[in-house]
Amino acid sequence: MMNFETFLLLLMIVSVLTGLVTEGIKKLLDEAKKPYRSNLLAGVVAVILSVAVDTGYMILTETLMNEKMAVILIALVLLSWLCAMVGYDKVIQAISQFKVL
Repeated sequence: MMNFETFLLLLMIVSVLTGLVTEGIKKLLDEAKKPYRSNLLAGVVAVILSVAVDTGYMILTETLMNEKMAVILIALVLLSWLCAMVGYDKVIQAISQFKVL
């Protein structure tokens, strides 16, 4: 099963990749002179990468999809989307404040 540290590692990986992939797609869209919404684009990229990274983790660790993994995937998708819009450091700061309570 996934522990909290592994979840944060996956969130960091998705956040870094989301920023890089989003910037690459934005450059392609700018060159093609296509309009786009940055937050929506970042959100879609974050969702796709979250599902891909979580699926990769489950395959590598031979973890079955159960209720806990579904909740982790949903949290990874939502938090990675939030990271894409406000920044990884702000999300980690908020998570650490909840963890203290």
